[in-house]
Amino acid sequence: MTTAQLVEQIKKKQSFLCIGLDVDLNKIPEHLLNEEDPIFAFNKAIIDATHHLCVAYKPNTAFYEAYGIKGWKALEKTINYLNENHPEIFTIADAKRGDIGNTSTMYAKAFFEDLAFDSVTVAPYMGKDSVEPFLAFQDKHTIMLGLTSNAGAFDFQTKIVDGKELYKQVLETSKTWENAQNLMYVVGATKAEYLADIRQIIPDSFLLVPGIGAQGGNLQDVCKYGMNDTVGLLINSSRGIIYASKDEDYAEVAAEKAKELQLEMAEILSA
Repeated sequence: MTTAQLVEQIKKKQSFLCIGLDVDLNKIPEHLLNEEDPIFAFNKAIIDATHHLCVAYKPNTAFYEAYGIKGWKALEKTINYLNENHPEIFTIADAKRGDIGNTSTMYAKAFFEDLAFDSVTVAPYMGKDSVEPFLAFQDKHTIMLGLTSNAGAFDFQTKIVDGKELYKQVLETSKTWENAQNLMYVVGATKAEYLADIRQIIPDSFLLVPGIGAQGGNLQDVCKYGMNDTVGLLINSSRGIIYASKDEDYAEVAAEKAKELQLEMAEILSA
């Protein structure tokens, strides 16, 4: 999917919502555990109930890898279901990969070619030769960790190095890499006050913003400081939507929660 196609979907749906599919078998409704594939059954119901309200889905691969081959199969079935039934949806493999050379190329092939995701998250700590292999894939997007929402972000990312915060140096350097136009960035919603500075460095890039809802991020603040002329935001909500109910009406309740965010987004867009 191209960035232009993503922007078109945002306008059409009046939404820039991304729903995180982070499936924990200890949290899904109990009756699903009798299914042959509880993870896929859960995902399918959530997708069927919410696809018209969001523009992206983001499975965090750790929640699938934790269940071994069965979990990986469930991830494969989920992405295949999305690509076959809702090809207009932007898909994100939240894998946070980061390695060098041929290893990064193989990671990229796994998510872009075998599983056919539109994008994958990566960690930039090892520098350009760990990220550029992902950027080489046409019409695919690499979502690089920029400034994350966890408490440990302050351990390194905001440290002053040669007079400037490290995360700013990372953002500036990434713009010089080959095919940098394929980059998007993760910026945590709990770091909304940093967004104005971030937009000075990467004014046109899409930002994937986790942390709305359960983690305490504020949608209005994120949009105030982070939105650009093409919206430029994908706001992720996971637990606040998919685990809003543990009863048999879980998909219906998830849709209600997604609708609340979508309506708020539509109001922001109209303004």
